[in-house]
Amino acid sequence: MQNEYFQISIESGIAHLQLNRPDRLNTMGPAFFTGLRDAVLALDDAGDTRVLVISSTGKHFSAGMALDVFADTSSVFDTRSPRARLTFQHALRNLIDCFDTLDQARFPVICAIQGGCIGGGLDLAVACDIRVCTADAFFALQETQIGMTADLGVLQRLPKVIPAGVARQMAYTSERLSAERALTVGLVNAVLPDADALLRHAMDVAQAIASKSALAVSGCKASINFARDHSTAESLQHMALLQSAIFDTRDLAEAISAWQGKRPARFDPLSPLTPRPAANPNDRELP
Repeated sequence: MQNEYFQISIESGIAHLQLNRPDRLNTMGPAFFTGLRDAVLALDDAGDTRVLVISSTGKHFSAGMALDVFADTSSVFDTRSPRARLTFQHALRNLIDCFDTLDQARFPVICAIQGGCIGGGLDLAVACDIRVCTADAFFALQETQIGMTADLGVLQRLPKVIPAGVARQMAYTSERLSAERALTVGLVNAVLPDADALLRHAMDVAQAIASKSALAVSGCKASINFARDHSTAESLQHMALLQSAIFDTRDLAEAISAWQGKRPARFDPLSPLTPRPAANPNDRELP
């Protein structure tokens, strides 16, 4: 799978989505969002992806939304009437949903970040399960720098990843967070010396995930995501229901047998999803 914004390869259950517009700092236009959404949904529907790694090319991970998207604000971001504002709201919700597919996918997503991770790039990164970066990476919410509020999910997700005060300072001031500081506050799990080492590390983590039961890993993601958004009591009840639904004695037996036999375990992939209902083209239209 390939388009003007990224390419995807799949090997041994590990999908690799690589942003491929380094000459334009891997900026994002409207087609990027729908392309990402459709690619992630396709991987999830097929069921054989165990983990997705998102990386980039060039000096920077992503400088966020392409500035030419904002060039004609009168038509793309028309807020001159109540009807226009309702249309704007609908289009924005569709953009938000595109990144939300990363959060909702049954498989974990690892984001490998080099250089700048700015604006929409950070919206993308925080929608992933795990982030790692290079020593020269930096993170910035630059929306206030151009007179707007970040609106693609970062303000909702970031304070649940790092201390709220740090997230607020980043949002209010547009200042950069260094790789070292990102590691300290928990935004990234590891800092690697360069892009090559970064991708190797991300793939090593992906391999470790892919070697486990895809059903068990998917259950972990579903449980952690639910607990993030609900009370402890609600999350414990959800855990009881979830485990009763997905507990698989075959995977348990295979894991124990592989461990005792000192061999790699062999687990079935997830089942394909039933076909999704066809979307109304007008519902998915983006500005």
